[in-house]
Amino acid sequence: MVRILPGIIAMATVVVASNVLVQFLFGNWLTWGAFTYPIAFLVTDVMNRVYGPGPARKVVFAGFVVGVLCSLVGSQIMLEGDGYSYAAVPLRVAVASGVAFLTAQLLDVGIFNLLRQRQWWLPPLASTLVGSAVDTALFFSIAFAASVTLFGADADAAINWAWEELPFLGVGAVVPLWVSLAFADWLVKLSLALLALVPFRLLVTKLSPDAA
Repeated sequence: MVRILPGIIAMATVVVASNVLVQFLFGNWLTWGAFTYPIAFLVTDVMNRVYGPGPARKVVFAGFVVGVLCSLVGSQIMLEGDGYSYAAVPLRVAVASGVAFLTAQLLDVGIFNLLRQRQWWLPPLASTLVGSAVDTALFFSIAFAASVTLFGADADAAINWAWEELPFLGVGAVVPLWVSLAFADWLVKLSLALLALVPFRLLVTKLSPDAA
């Protein structure tokens, strides 16, 4: 456990930072969390390459536990709006975050392990691309889709701002706001998946030259 402690700390830091930054918009179609959360895939892939899938899964589960705890704390923090109060972390966002994170990260570990004997860049790139697509689909649909009615009227009311009908990314057909947010988030994850290959190579070389 000691050897993967830096990975656990890094994952916990990413999860906490992303849970906070996802509350703040960057422009019209992104949140600041879109730029920090993809680092979780980098952490998972480095742990997988250096220590193997078992330790990588332990790092993922540690991040999941931290995320659940953050959501529990956030759900108890009430913020004040114009004459009303609301939870810092709405129920649907909390559930979506946990489900998407655990599913996508474990999928990332599995795909990486299947490809680990291929060229060094293929396992992290393929696993991150697939994992991030699944993460985006699960998170935004569970958190914001009006067709998901499992959580009740109060939970839906907390996120119904995402149902506002607007042109897709400001220029396309009229769709709910959350669809534009999801697509923009996915594009950022694709871009960062490519950029992350550089720090992935450097970190793996530093931590385990033989693995590189």
